[in-house]
Amino acid sequence: MSSAGPAPRGAFLFVVATLVSLHGCMAATRVAASLAVLHQGHGEWVVGALLSLYAVAPIVLSMWAGRLADRTGFRRPVAWGVAMAVVGTVLPVLAQQLWAFALSALLTGGALSVAAVAIQREAGRMARGADDLKRVFSWVALGPALSNAISPLVAGLVIDHGGYRAAFAVALALPLAAAWAASRVPAAHTSPREAAAEIAPQEPAWTLLRDPVLRNLLLVNVAMAAAWDSHSFTVPVVGHARELSASAIGGVLSAFAVAATAVRLAILAWAHRIGEARTLRAAITLATAVLAVYAWLPGTLGMMAGSALLGVALGAVQPMVLSTLHQATPADRQGQALALRMVFTNAATISMPLLFGVLAAATTVAAPMWLMAMMLLAARWPASRLERAAASEADSRRV
Repeated sequence: MSSAGPAPRGAFLFVVATLVSLHGCMAATRVAASLAVLHQGHGEWVVGALLSLYAVAPIVLSMWAGRLADRTGFRRPVAWGVAMAVVGTVLPVLAQQLWAFALSALLTGGALSVAAVAIQREAGRMARGADDLKRVFSWVALGPALSNAISPLVAGLVIDHGGYRAAFAVALALPLAAAWAASRVPAAHTSPREAAAEIAPQEPAWTLLRDPVLRNLLLVNVAMAAAWDSHSFTVPVVGHARELSASAIGGVLSAFAVAATAVRLAILAWAHRIGEARTLRAAITLATAVLAVYAWLPGTLGMMAGSALLGVALGAVQPMVLSTLHQATPADRQGQALALRMVFTNAATISMPLLFGVLAAATTVAAPMWLMAMMLLAARWPASRLERAAASEADSRRV
């Protein structure tokens, strides 16, 4: 955290609003582009390829964004993100063609990644202590959940009443809202030591992996992110195999989202009683158990209950990971650490759904969840090392 001291709470709300606006832009364009591609007669594989483009740009741009955030702070990376999002929404307004949708996916996905690194870094530096970090990142995690709930619905309504071009035009207002919110965040005050660090040349981000805490944290984060993807992939497939209605499948997915949101709200109230490492290990245990038995849960209600439990486990992960990351990383390299996390997570987002599809086609529809249960069993090892490191640090503080 910054040695400059905590920022006003109003500034934090504008930081979260910046994230919500840029994430909402990405979510709205993703829905509009997917439906437009299908409306034009392209196959489902084209939609899959288009959606994967949203995760390609973050892998390429995250490291640069992390270094930029460490050198310049909050506003310049967000300005780049806003500019990319504006271009990414204008293109499909001007041209309703596949190349425009593809470029829009690359630009709006990249815009979110470039800005999110700086936003998460800034939010962490506004915290008033270790417990407050968990509260801060619970709010940060709630932002995308809110935009995921609202933006697709708004995009669908606009498409029904005004067409696809109108949906992209409405989405254009969101990066402009992000620019306004970002302008309300006061410039950060850094100490002379931090200012010197921002000017000095930085080591490559990969050298941060020498730190065992950060290395184990990223392993746990990737495993839990892949488990999230396995649920998103498997629920529609299992529901279709059981001949559930679309609304029933939607209810199962909604149960997951509601539970993930609820656990983040709970963290806001109980942050002072929650340890990051212990929470991560408990989340792994619960998620492993649910994934192992999910295929045998009876009916729609059984799947909803399983999805809700999985939402509790996976929803708790992001605030704990981001809180631990900020405590384990030097202040002048937090942007790089956040960029590393984004690269690893998006690499899993691209590769794992493809593996899930091949595995489900070759074996059974529940196989992706069984695979993830085994991967989470392996993730208990780095989680246990994180818990031991946290216990050792607590003992050293008592001494």
